[in-house]
Amino acid sequence: MSNGSLTRKLGFWSALAIAVGTTIGSGIFVSSGDVAKAAGTPSISILAWIIGGVIAIPQVMVLAELSTAYPQNGSGYVYLNKAGWRPLAFLYGWATFWALDPPSISIMALAIVSYLATFFPFFSGMAGKLFGIAIILIITSIHYRSVKEGGLFQVIITAIKIIPFLIVIVLGLMYMNFDNFAYTPGPGAEKTSLIGGVSATTWAYTGMAAICFMAGEFKNPGKILPRALISSVFIVLALYTLLAVCVIGLMPFDKLMNSNAAVSEAVKYIPGLSDIASSFVAVTAIIVILGSLSSCIMFQPRLEYAMAKDGLFFQRFAKVHPKYETPSFSIIIQVTYACILVCFSNLTVLLGYFTLIQLVINIMDFAAVYKCRKREDYNPIYRMPMWRLTTILAILGASWLAWGTFTWAPIQGVIAALIVIATGLPVYYYWERKYGSKNKNDSDIVA
Repeated sequence: MSNGSLTRKLGFWSALAIAVGTTIGSGIFVSSGDVAKAAGTPSISILAWIIGGVIAIPQVMVLAELSTAYPQNGSGYVYLNKAGWRPLAFLYGWATFWALDPPSISIMALAIVSYLATFFPFFSGMAGKLFGIAIILIITSIHYRSVKEGGLFQVIITAIKIIPFLIVIVLGLMYMNFDNFAYTPGPGAEKTSLIGGVSATTWAYTGMAAICFMAGEFKNPGKILPRALISSVFIVLALYTLLAVCVIGLMPFDKLMNSNAAVSEAVKYIPGLSDIASSFVAVTAIIVILGSLSSCIMFQPRLEYAMAKDGLFFQRFAKVHPKYETPSFSIIIQVTYACILVCFSNLTVLLGYFTLIQLVINIMDFAAVYKCRKREDYNPIYRMPMWRLTTILAILGASWLAWGTFTWAPIQGVIAALIVIATGLPVYYYWERKYGSKNKNDSDIVA
């Protein structure tokens, strides 16, 4: 029976599956073309994928140190709070709950339905929205009833989602045309840009930090979290780079640069798969997005649970199911909100506007290590090498992505930030007056 707190039941493979499963999402199906167009040449395109993954390494190292110093549910909220930036920590969770996490769940559910509609046209319109809600509820039932079974499901679905990519990689290496790598831009072509290519890969590498939201539910977190975080970067880096090599080797580079569905079009160049390329990629996309959806439903409610335990969110979000030992109320509310959002459109645009706020706060997350290292209770089991340089590199990488997002939608990003501040700060000060600093950050750690 639960004692009112979440317990440590998950092992290394669950941690790795959540990190990899969250990272590898639908973006990889279109990003290959974007990277190729931005890079301008095959060699720079491949190098961009490699550098994009390398940039993520110092970021996960910073998170590995912070998560082993404070192995609690909540990720960035915990680190910002420990750094003494309590209002910012609250805004982190406030923006995440209202504008990022449930919307991302609804977007992924609708994406799955859109791919299913290629096989079953019936799943369009309201029927598709209802089926999207059904998908959310089915996966939620798994994670609601047991974190251990949820972790096992995540391991299985992540393993399955990697298989189609391995098929493309193996067959791509067998049938690639090496002449494609000799492509050179014509006289009137745009200039090659390594920076542009790397920038186009950044979103594909986002997601490894998901396990930090559940740090309080992993056994031996000091050992598991660093291994899972760092291993996930290298796994995703290897997978993306090999996939990029194969896609370039399979289809002419000039076609790749103008492709919005690079993987799907590349598969058409593989003998035996050309006739079923669209179906193959559609099935692959459904599996891939399903894995990401499962991961998000699993880890996202832990943030509000941690905030509620600390008196900075609705208190019922801290409720733990007496039998299943999961943050039951937090899970129910988040998926209910997501199901409501399924019925609305333009969620992708909304997500993009508020993502800038999340990125800026992520930069503060990395900066928090400077403040946390001065605390008496800071005793991380894992310490990153050359911590000052590593932290600076992590901040620069995150700043790069934030700047790219700002240039894409500067006015909308600023408006979104003002909305978060205008709605969040009054609520924050209300809860501070009502509950005060309860200092219960450590209460959800159970050996």
